[in-house]
Amino acid sequence: MGALFLLMAAAGYTQDSVWLARTTGPLPFMEYGIGDDRLGGAKIGYLDSNIIVRVVDSFNTDYKVRLSANHSAYIAKSSLILLGRQANRPVAHNPHLTGNIKVYGDTASDYVLVSLDERYPYRSYQLIDPSRIAVDIFGVTSNTNWITQLRTAKEIKNTWYEQVEDDVFRVYIQLRHTQHWGHAISYDSASRRLVIRIRRQPVVSDIRKLRIAIDAGHGGDNSGASGATSHVLEKEYTLLIAEQLQKTLKLAGVKNIFMTRTKDTSLSMPERIAMLKQFDPHLLVSIHLNSAGSDTVQGTSTYYRYIGFRPLSMAILNRMLTLGLKEYGNVGSFNFSLSGPTDYPNALVEVAFLSNPEDEKKILNPKFRKAVAQKIYLGIMDWLNEMKQ
Repeated sequence: MGALFLLMAAAGYTQDSVWLARTTGPLPFMEYGIGDDRLGGAKIGYLDSNIIVRVVDSFNTDYKVRLSANHSAYIAKSSLILLGRQANRPVAHNPHLTGNIKVYGDTASDYVLVSLDERYPYRSYQLIDPSRIAVDIFGVTSNTNWITQLRTAKEIKNTWYEQVEDDVFRVYIQLRHTQHWGHAISYDSASRRLVIRIRRQPVVSDIRKLRIAIDAGHGGDNSGASGATSHVLEKEYTLLIAEQLQKTLKLAGVKNIFMTRTKDTSLSMPERIAMLKQFDPHLLVSIHLNSAGSDTVQGTSTYYRYIGFRPLSMAILNRMLTLGLKEYGNVGSFNFSLSGPTDYPNALVEVAFLSNPEDEKKILNPKFRKAVAQKIYLGIMDWLNEMKQ
């Protein structure tokens, strides 16, 4: 039992009480459990700030929160502000009801507004064949009696809901296009409505009209991997490849390019995500160089977290393999921080293994790095052309 709950017991509080708390900070997120690895615990997803949760236990740096009668999550203590106690009644018994739903669009995006009386936790996930977004709102029961859908919504084909559990309300959003272009979820502070923003597919799939973000992995005090024989640092060569990709895109006519770093700068993942949210890219490519405990492991690989963003990572991998590199694979559900935002398609490219002498020799060659940038560009083009078909 955590220190918080030992104090509660000493004060005469029992398991009939829980603590209410609210999320705080720029990027609070929920995890499935207390497991951990070098990428952190497995994440359920990010949350907005000022969302109310019920703390039921404490484990090291995390609080366990009850989302609904059958669902729990773990949130970092630094991301929660404790408010006070309340009776530990089942969430399903609390009179928290949904209101009506509105669907509409503006000049750039479509929106689904769900009326609620408080800021409750949620999670979202992408579905394919057909393309949909599902959003679970925890701790509430349906009192939704209609869904108003306006013709200003261009990407949203249909919206409906289900009460999948007594205290879990699920909203389905069906998309008109196969490709997921991203969505974002937050609360309207004025009305406490949950706002689900859907990015529309660009009218013209022309790479010159897209805003493209490039992330050079590591930097500053985070040097990343090192070369097997040359001992060069990953952070130096990810920046060289990112700069070459920037040049390649500019030559292709892309005008709106954002680099998370242009020099040897220390940047945390929250700082990078905040910059990317401000730039609001159509897509992100993150450049890394791989490393393994054995110098015989080699090859190129791409990574994605959400199934709707997999096509971009596969298109880039297919082009990278034409460089004569061995295939290390296309990795899904990857718990990398920059793969976490749902706002835009993103792909992480592990170009090759610095820990493998054969791959390392390629990485050190400027002609190879230029070819890598060209293949990533062609992969993006393949992805865009697939949508035209």
